[in-house]
Amino acid sequence: MKSAPLFFLLFLAFSFPALSQGFGQLAATDAVSGSLKTLPSLVKEKGIVLIFHDSSCPFAKLYESRIKALRAKFEAQGIGFALVNPQVQNNESELTRLRTYIDESGLNMPYVVDEKQQWTQVFQASKIPEVFVLVPGKIDLELVFKGALDNNAQVESVVTEKFLEIALMQILRGEKPAISQARAVGCTIRTY
Repeated sequence: MKSAPLFFLLFLAFSFPALSQGFGQLAATDAVSGSLKTLPSLVKEKGIVLIFHDSSCPFAKLYESRIKALRAKFEAQGIGFALVNPQVQNNESELTRLRTYIDESGLNMPYVVDEKQQWTQVFQASKIPEVFVLVPGKIDLELVFKGALDNNAQVESVVTEKFLEIALMQILRGEKPAISQARAVGCTIRTY
């Protein structure tokens, strides 16, 4: 019987990498500044919104105006925003391309290069765009929402459920998001 609890803990550790590895261990190069950023350094007082993104994904482009609007609304209230690209290499030509893209698109937020897909694995991200919201917890950051920004990737004017916006408003009120997961729709992340 002693082996049953041990088996269960090992099962959890392998099934949920985010539980077995602290979020504070994550680090990657920010294409905007060229410096190494840790996940905790990106977090503002109330939390962080990580958006897995790649400019070659048409779904990511469809969401960009919504991402900019959400950042404008919530960043001043203590929630940070950062993009994570799991499909580029950390070399000068890619960093220059991403910097140019950030400048031209007006996204103006950190854009970390997940070259070895460590962030992708820890969060078990599978789509672009896919959102992960973390808030400061007692010991480490706590994942409180993951998935889609809203319920219509293609036509912003017909969105009826704004999953991310509602979750962020609840966080600012000191509540846990009522909906902690919404199925993300978009381009599949290529794994290496």
